Amino acid sequence: MSRTVRIGIGGAIGCGKTELIEKIVPKLVEEGFKVGAISNDVYSKEDARRLAARLGKDIDPNLILGIETGGCPHTAVRDDPSMNIDAAEKLEKDNPGLDVILIESGGDNITLTFSPKLADFFIYMVDVAGGDKTIRKGGLGIKKSDLLLINKIDLAPYVESTILESGVKTANLDLMMQDAKNLRGDKPTLLLSLKDGIGLDELVKIIREKALFK
Repeated sequence: MSRTVRIGIGGAIGCGKTELIEKIVPKLVEEGFKVGAISNDVYSKEDARRLAARLGKDIDPNLILGIETGGCPHTAVRDDPSMNIDAAEKLEKDNPGLDVILIESGGDNITLTFSPKLADFFIYMVDVAGGDKTIRKGGLGIKKSDLLLINKIDLAPYVESTILESGVKTANLDLMMQDAKNLRGDKPTLLLSLKDGIGLDELVKIIREKALFK
């Protein structure tokens, strides 16, 4: 890698973005990568504080920065990413040898994308609790992300299907994957349960192969 790789992570409030960082950082560190993180929230640095508290045994808390965007979260990563670019450059300057920076957007809707000036690889997250209609609704994040994650698949048995005539009464994961295929073509989509660790190893493999060593 000739420079620090920046990976953007976007998705709605509560889909699991912060937990995703908590789960993948130890695995990347275990593989020998030096990892930093930037967390965006509108009016607080709560997620950054949570990351620092939970990842303290894995990375130096100084490698985690919080940004208060003061406005619509996607503006700070898509329309005017200057605050995030400055934060990423500070991490790179203060930490020679940094391999990857994970940049979490504040919770937002399906219009979110990351500016290519900010992120080299873009992960978008949805969760099954929103219903199996979520992928079918489309949106820039779902269509354009380098990797789409469908999190909380452990909740599928408790969520009613939106297409009852299919004969499947609970959230249909096969339908969600087919909808993703229809919208995304060959770009990867992964079913995930961060709670149970399902899909986590495959996720790290995709990040390694498609973001860090592409």
